[in-house]
Amino acid sequence: MSPHFPSIQFHYVTSSFYFPYRGFTKAFIASIFTDHRKKIDVIDYVFCSDEYLLALNKAHLNHNYYTDILTFNLSNDSKLTADIFISVERAKENALLFKNPMISEIIRLLIHGALHLCGYKDKTNKDSDNMRSVENKYLLEYWVSRETFKTNFNEVPRET
Repeated sequence: MSPHFPSIQFHYVTSSFYFPYRGFTKAFIASIFTDHRKKIDVIDYVFCSDEYLLALNKAHLNHNYYTDILTFNLSNDSKLTADIFISVERAKENALLFKNPMISEIIRLLIHGALHLCGYKDKTNKDSDNMRSVENKYLLEYWVSRETFKTNFNEVPRET
């Protein structure tokens, strides 16, 4: 996996968060799109606060509640263009609630946003269960792949 994917970018509108293993993670996310035969133009992941995401939720979806992720598919051709916003505060709260490391919750959200762009839905219980199953598959692959990558190359993935 190449450590540089210019079409997948991470942005921060909150200063209280740092995401490690960005290069490896971008390559992993790209592999999800490859698995689903989707081509990427630009995918921007934006890490933000609850209030920032709430304002977007109100303005664009008329929803007056907190959420952990919003995915905006901006594509107008065969290549994906999207903005995916992730609330760092929601991820932290979910990590505590589900007794998971925060980084796992962040990875789950990254995968969740990618799966929405691949056509997965989560509005019904059946769709949500299916999506959670695919998320779990990729979440397990992420950690196994990362450890394999580190073991095989005897180094930590390069940061970008």
